[in-house]
Amino acid sequence: MAKVKAAQEGAAAMAPAPEQDGSIFSRLYHGNTHFQFVGHRRRWYTFSAVVILIGLAALGIRGLNFGIEFKGGTSWEVTNTHLTVSQARNAVASTGVKQAVVVSLGSGSSTTIEVQADLSVYSAARKATLETDVTDALAAAAHVPANRVSLNDVGPTWGGQITTKAVQALIGFFVAILLYITLRFELKMAAAALVAVIHDILVTVGIYAIVGFEVTPATVIAVLTILGYSLYDTIVVFDRVQENVKGMVNSGRMTYSDAVDSSMNQVLMRSMNTSIVAIIPILSVLLIGAQLLGATTLQQFGLALFIGLTTGAYSSIFIASPLLAQLKEREPRYKALAERLAKAQAAEESKAAKRGARLAQQAGPKEGPAGGAEAASEPAATTDDALDGGSSGTAPQAERKRPKLVEPGQRSSSASRRRQGPKRR
Repeated sequence: MAKVKAAQEGAAAMAPAPEQDGSIFSRLYHGNTHFQFVGHRRRWYTFSAVVILIGLAALGIRGLNFGIEFKGGTSWEVTNTHLTVSQARNAVASTGVKQAVVVSLGSGSSTTIEVQADLSVYSAARKATLETDVTDALAAAAHVPANRVSLNDVGPTWGGQITTKAVQALIGFFVAILLYITLRFELKMAAAALVAVIHDILVTVGIYAIVGFEVTPATVIAVLTILGYSLYDTIVVFDRVQENVKGMVNSGRMTYSDAVDSSMNQVLMRSMNTSIVAIIPILSVLLIGAQLLGATTLQQFGLALFIGLTTGAYSSIFIASPLLAQLKEREPRYKALAERLAKAQAAEESKAAKRGARLAQQAGPKEGPAGGAEAASEPAATTDDALDGGSSGTAPQAERKRPKLVEPGQRSSSASRRRQGPKRR
């Protein structure tokens, strides 16, 4: 029984640990998940590469739909009207303006009809005349006074200045990222965070190119805003990684990749909560402010925020952290630590397997089935056959004749008769 108990204990030690109780949400809340973010990094890299390549292809083929603030031109807006897009297009075409872009924004009584056209090819006098003609035509089609039609004229120089300022702000943002994270953490963390930010920009630009959303100054402001949010989420993860590295990696208890995975699982719920809490108000802006109230500026700003926040949450979890682990594992000390822990784990698994096999072998005859007990009795039967003078093994064992054993000090009757001799009559 002792051997059986030892074998059971050995098997229990070798068995995998039971799954933790509770739902996935409970384990997420307590940070008890064990997702392999670093181990599956090739999947995340492949997915992001596919999305970015599709976006770059659309950018090269279709380009971005820049608003009038960037490319310059003239725009007319008619609000609080039942004018349709086709009616507005016909009214503009009647004035001789070609290739005008007509869009409808909002719904119901908050509908706004916006018309954009490039009049820079005409002379100043002809341009002024066309502006007046289009204004009167739209007012007549909408059955509103001419002062209800707003006119905006933007030159290409102003659009170029906006573009230059946006690029300068982006470069300054990158420099600030490198300096802050390098001073606060280290250079490789700064490089991983910078790659994640560039990833967010490429994905956002690609989606705008694929869908054809209009790029306005509000879009640029939103993109700069989401870059800061993405950086914040990444900094939270890196701070937890740094704590786990000091506590477990430097003591030689786990590899750097394991520390990153552990950190990600610990802050995963926090990242999800912050992303959801930030996305819900943006959806309200898009659905209520833009669609119901007709606030076009809110739509342009909220759309970029929604895309960027979703992309930023993804990159901080699936791009920045796995990339950091990949960069750090190339350092000699962490590479040697990973090799040493891998050898120790292999030796421990081999030792546990041998111990379990030895315990199972020792306890096997005690736990064998009925057939095993019968097999164990076969040698005794063979010995009985030999003592029986080689009788056939087919006869039942109960019927086999066995020699009569004589106790010490006793004599058989025949032997005593032989010694006494024949009886006298």
